[in-house]
Amino acid sequence: MKLGLRNYGLACLIGLVGIGACNADGNTASARNSRETKNNMSITRSAESSTSAGASTKTIRTPVVLFFGTSLTAGLGLEPEQAYPALIEKKAKDEGVPITVINAGLSGETSAGAVRRIDWVLRSPADLVVIEAGANDALRGLSPDAARANLEEVIAAVKAKQPRAKIALIQMEAPPNYGVDYTRSFHSVYGEVAKKEGIPLLPFLLDGVAGISRLNQPDGLHPNLAGERIVADNVWKALKPIVVKLDRG
Repeated sequence: MKLGLRNYGLACLIGLVGIGACNADGNTASARNSRETKNNMSITRSAESSTSAGASTKTIRTPVVLFFGTSLTAGLGLEPEQAYPALIEKKAKDEGVPITVINAGLSGETSAGAVRRIDWVLRSPADLVVIEAGANDALRGLSPDAARANLEEVIAAVKAKQPRAKIALIQMEAPPNYGVDYTRSFHSVYGEVAKKEGIPLLPFLLDGVAGISRLNQPDGLHPNLAGERIVADNVWKALKPIVVKLDRG
């Protein structure tokens, strides 16, 4: 049945209140509403998909590497940014495996002092703890057996306080003035401790630097900046394979 103009207007009025406005042909806007509904559903699905994708994206974190040691780690006689831990931090960033370094070096500390200090240092969470201890024991001719026991105690403290942290031990050497037996005994301490504790042993800290005057400060014990760069290169070469495996997410 055909509607007159008046009845058409009435029908449109009813449509506005009810299911929708009429078009010029007298049809309702159902088709348009249907298209809009589909479009809205598509937009919603797209938004949900984007939200889901965003939720699944992991935040990348920068691992913390704690260098625990003596004045050799602290960088005695150098600026803080010139000490080998800071140089390693820069190398790691430049090579695409950034780390945040904490330099916990303390001048004059023996391995016994390291035992007393380690709990305080471990209040800062770390993903990797690099231990450089014993240099001052060797300079004073202290017992290698005592150094061994102290190193084991330091490592035990790290495992107890921060069980998820990786640990690496740096080889240290005794000067030759205490005799061959002492230097050999002191040298063997580090390999034995690393093997017993199941941790990696890094090369001698001052390899290629110790005893070379142009690479050391006037005291003949602490590297100058040129020497410190060599130290950083040596340590980083051995440390990088450990750093690349640290948790970043």
